[in-house]
Amino acid sequence: MKRARRNMEENQKNVFLQQQMEAIRETLYGDEADEADELLAKAEASNMPEKVLALFRRETEKLRRYNPTTPDYSVLYSYLETLAALPWGVYTVSAPTLAEAEEVLENDHYGLEKVKERIVEQLALLMHNPDGKSPIICLVGPPGVGKTSIGKSVARALGRKYERVSFGGLHDEAEIRGHRRTYIGAMPGRIIDAVKRAGCSNPVLVLDEIDKIGHDYKGDPGAALLEVLDPEQNCHFHDNYIDVDFDLSKVLFIATANTLSTVSRPLLDRMEIIDISGYLLEEKVEIAKRHLLPRIRRAMAIADGELQISDAAIAEIIRQYTAESGVRLLEKKLSSVARKAVLAKMKGEEFPAVVEPEHLYKLLGLAPFHPENYEGNEIPGVVTGLAWTEVGGAILMAEASLSKAKEGGRLTLTGHLGDVMKESAGIAFQWVKAHAEKLGIEMSEIESHALHVHFPEGAVPKDGPSAGITIATAIVSAFTGRRIAPRLAMTGEITLRGRVLPVGGIREKMLAAKRAGITDIILSKDNRRDIDDMPAAYTEGLNFHYAETVDDVLAKALL
Repeated sequence: MKRARRNMEENQKNVFLQQQMEAIRETLYGDEADEADELLAKAEASNMPEKVLALFRRETEKLRRYNPTTPDYSVLYSYLETLAALPWGVYTVSAPTLAEAEEVLENDHYGLEKVKERIVEQLALLMHNPDGKSPIICLVGPPGVGKTSIGKSVARALGRKYERVSFGGLHDEAEIRGHRRTYIGAMPGRIIDAVKRAGCSNPVLVLDEIDKIGHDYKGDPGAALLEVLDPEQNCHFHDNYIDVDFDLSKVLFIATANTLSTVSRPLLDRMEIIDISGYLLEEKVEIAKRHLLPRIRRAMAIADGELQISDAAIAEIIRQYTAESGVRLLEKKLSSVARKAVLAKMKGEEFPAVVEPEHLYKLLGLAPFHPENYEGNEIPGVVTGLAWTEVGGAILMAEASLSKAKEGGRLTLTGHLGDVMKESAGIAFQWVKAHAEKLGIEMSEIESHALHVHFPEGAVPKDGPSAGITIATAIVSAFTGRRIAPRLAMTGEITLRGRVLPVGGIREKMLAAKRAGITDIILSKDNRRDIDDMPAAYTEGLNFHYAETVDDVLAKALL
């Protein structure tokens, strides 16, 4: 009996003391005493997993014991606030039809058939299996082709929230995984922060400029992304700040990059790569009419009748005032024309009712670019090659000339070439020397002449494994005096035994050939699949000749 009475007295005493503590806290701190209760109520109303909720309750009890004026209180309060604000099990439920999604994608972007096809496939999959894991898509292409804006269109097409995370110049691993709470100013990583901003666990998240990630002594953010971008692992993504697992498997990640050369192999392995190449001239004209001009008119409050630009003038701007695969510079030039129209209106001066090509010099000044044109085949030793650049395809002339020399058989290379192109030239010259008799070249000619191979525009760095057959053809043409077939270009790498190897960037090179007025193209037999995969609009007007050996190339190229 005595023990029971003693226990009852102790319990009553504890309850009384707790009530006193509550009264004292309320007197001292006022409303702040209710903050812990508010956070706990918010957490219990969410779909927080039981394990996380148990942790939340423990941390809330700890918060109650802290003085609200201490730094520890604000650190713990911020942590609990972040944890409660996360969209645990909150999903955007929308049911757009396939037709509606296709319409959204078609209205927002002209062309880009492969991307649209892949997104519509994904939408069909989500309708068929709503519980499936979302893939990680990586859009690769030159600047200005609409990679980032595709993410926004995809979110609209799927009826989901959209958030963008820029990785350009990121070099701290904590930006991905978050900081430990022990650090001053700790905060969650960008991924968790984006999901929190979206307010749901299945947004469309665009990871912009994934190829611009750096790394230093603070760690490698690219390695931290391996967990984020793996559907098998990201259902248990562990951010250092929130310190509990969060499910990212329903997030649709869309990464964008200009080049894959700086992205690590394990990261590439986790993503589905979709190449977005440059636009045809006709496609750019349509994009200007459908999207760019209406956007410029809205931004400058110009009525449709006050600014009319003919198709011929838009095509002329594209050819002579821009040199790009995308349409960013084109938009700037059209904006410049629009500003001139506004200025003329404000001054009360006349402005052409319809801007034609002849008005462009006055409006935009001297054209900075000359269209890449075929230069003819009058001189032996000059061959047209095709090159890939970060702003699209380009034609590249290779010039070979001979001069009498006491110490012949030497090769001189100029034109700001990289190591790979220098090696290609060395292999090509060695192949010609090895097969001189078969080619009808006297060995005494090679030994008594110095060979000079030059690529014009010497200030522009050039490198890559696609000029091998171009250099070999130029050398043979210079030694034999045979000219190159008219309107012919070529691309392909060469081996020491004379095999022609396939190269990349075929789509961009085809566009460059069309712009330059080329009609015949020689490339490796293994590149036939790239040509077969292209839409008819890209290959129209071009004849393709597939070569297995350098002999096949010379048979077609030399007259």
